[in-house]
Amino acid sequence: MIPVVLSGGSGSRLWPLSRAMHPKQFLAIGGEYSLFQSTLRRLAKIQGDALTPIIVSNEDHRFLVAEQCRALGVTPSAILLEPCGRNTAPAIAAAVLQSLSTGKDELLLVLPADHAIEDIAALQSAFETGAVAARDGSIVTFGIVPNKAETGYGYIRVAEKGHAAQPVEAFVEKPDLAKAQEYLEDGRYYWNSGMFLFKASVMLEQLRAHAPQVAQAVENALESAKSDLDFTRLDVTAFSTAENISIDYAVMERSDKVAVVPLDAGWNDVGSWSAVWEITDKDAQGNATQGDVILEATSNAYVHAEHRMVSVLGLDEVVVVETADAVMVASKDKAQDVKLLVDRIKHAKRSEATNHRKVYRPWGAYDSIDNGPRYQVKRITVAPGQKLSVQMHHHRAEHWIVVTGTAKVTIGDKDILLTENQSTYIPIGVVHALENPGKIPLEMIEVQSGTYLGEDDIVRFEDRYGRAPQQILMQSTEQ
Repeated sequence: MIPVVLSGGSGSRLWPLSRAMHPKQFLAIGGEYSLFQSTLRRLAKIQGDALTPIIVSNEDHRFLVAEQCRALGVTPSAILLEPCGRNTAPAIAAAVLQSLSTGKDELLLVLPADHAIEDIAALQSAFETGAVAARDGSIVTFGIVPNKAETGYGYIRVAEKGHAAQPVEAFVEKPDLAKAQEYLEDGRYYWNSGMFLFKASVMLEQLRAHAPQVAQAVENALESAKSDLDFTRLDVTAFSTAENISIDYAVMERSDKVAVVPLDAGWNDVGSWSAVWEITDKDAQGNATQGDVILEATSNAYVHAEHRMVSVLGLDEVVVVETADAVMVASKDKAQDVKLLVDRIKHAKRSEATNHRKVYRPWGAYDSIDNGPRYQVKRITVAPGQKLSVQMHHHRAEHWIVVTGTAKVTIGDKDILLTENQSTYIPIGVVHALENPGKIPLEMIEVQSGTYLGEDDIVRFEDRYGRAPQQILMQSTEQ
């Protein structure tokens, strides 16, 4: 059984913690590991050392995927990069075709990267039940046994309540509260989890039968894919022609091969701040907190503080999330609507929708700590042995001051070594590079000055991470 981990979501409902370039699946929400890593750890407990998943990811998140896998000692059999978002049907099609390219017809277990599940034994039991049906040619989906009337999920209806795999009678859209209560009392309705198990050949057959355009577009994208370090870059021209459609609409609701296995394992899709509150430890007043938080006369709240003390007085059923550059306050019953705020921030073309103040890169990270009309100050951390691209800027000069570690600096045709408390100057228009040749992280302060400080003022000539040799980055924060 080959796990397929879908990791392409943006998690906008968990803004301001989750952002487009660092979405929720890569965040450690309420624990030591990110949701993506927790998914891999659950699989490792079930499969042991044989864990070699296929991972489908947004191209922008490729280094987050690689680094978080490396931190766990997980070596994926493939990391497929989507050049643009096309929903779950094309993503699953890519994984199916990748698996079949090995010449084997394996069982594929498809899991979103951003769910939380408490009961590993119950999960494994459901997978084993599903595997029997999948080997017989069924496309198995896992239906979550509901514990409340939930309006935020789609539902799956079966003929009668049971424990084994059985045919799906109907997929039902998200209900209103009264209808959700009926479903809960009926007992034949399950939440649609977005987890699937099937033979690769069966899913490809069904894709070709019910979504032939998707199957063909993705097949073309994989045939023209390019290998890049540990990644497989799906061809952008072919992949972008694939219909933007979920696997539910493309196959599950049209196929006569679909079966559902009930799953009661403490599942949570962590799809909103109210869902995060549900899975977080609470005090006697029902408050869940993280960071430096002081509460008074407050109950059933979720308060997350990252950089400052956050205090809440006399409020109930609220969500407060503080980051370095944004604070969000919401009524908990409106938590599903946070994405509306994100839409407004995007419309205003503000960077807070895309990046945190601290931005992670394959070589390390940078934190934009101050800025003004003609200057910007960043704290840059370069991991041992890593190097920024060879680049130049048309409109800004840069001053670099080493705080800790050793910097190998290239300025034009000259290389110099800088250590703690030493500095250098990069004039406008001069080709330059920065590398950490040492064994400890390099930390330095960069002061930019000039008439234009936008991050699209980068011309890249050489890059060890496979990024474009020359690139004008519009509305980006890439180094």
